[in-house]
Amino acid sequence: MPAPLRDVPQEAVDLIKAFEGIPDGDPSTVNIDAYLCPAGVWTIGWGHAIVDGGAQLKGAGGKARARALYPGGITRDQAEALLRGDLVPRAAQLSRLLKVDIDDAGFGALISLLFNIGAANLAASTLLRKLNAGDRVGAADQFLAWDKARVNGVLQPLAGLTRRRRAERAMFLGQDWRAEAAMPARRSRGAVSAPEVLPVPVMPAEDRAAARPVRKKAAARTAPAKKAVAKKAPANKAPAKKAPASKAPTARR
Repeated sequence: MPAPLRDVPQEAVDLIKAFEGIPDGDPSTVNIDAYLCPAGVWTIGWGHAIVDGGAQLKGAGGKARARALYPGGITRDQAEALLRGDLVPRAAQLSRLLKVDIDDAGFGALISLLFNIGAANLAASTLLRKLNAGDRVGAADQFLAWDKARVNGVLQPLAGLTRRRRAERAMFLGQDWRAEAAMPARRSRGAVSAPEVLPVPVMPAEDRAAARPVRKKAAARTAPAKKAVAKKAPANKAPAKKAPASKAPTARR
């Protein structure tokens, strides 16, 4: 029997809001308007992706449609409602991924990470593997690996992502995440300051390497099936070719 849907702790909501920010696509108006995020998706409020016709609205050409879907923008209360609505399915996704019991602090930290990197990336992560294997300390350190993104095509650490990962790790361990969020990130060589709206982090190299054998095995399992279908195809067509011959004697009679 599936576990009941778990509530997202308020502290996790506060952390997400602190780092997602609430950019206004048109500061000249009273309310909060849609903006184009670094991933090219039209977004409004605290990271709510705008959906049109069942798909995310993307590209600079979608501006008029984004504004039409939210005429006059939204209030902060409405932005809060959108965020909480977005967190409900993410809480369900996280619950399905977890194989171990975890307290509210850990659950909240993982919700914040999942909200930023996506459920598929978390599912394939070293962090989740370590956590489900019972290595909570090792899992905590893996938060820090998700601090890089591509800026102008170059993969580099971003100060904003580093601060968010440290804050999430602190929450995960039951520590003061606000203190970590306030601390300036150490600037490693090549690091850049965080833009106003951060791009989605790139999967760490360790996780990409671990995922390759899994993909190869999956491809190997599906390849024979495809060949079998290809070989059987002519056999299925054979009776259709013989049909005229069987009808010939009847026609002569």
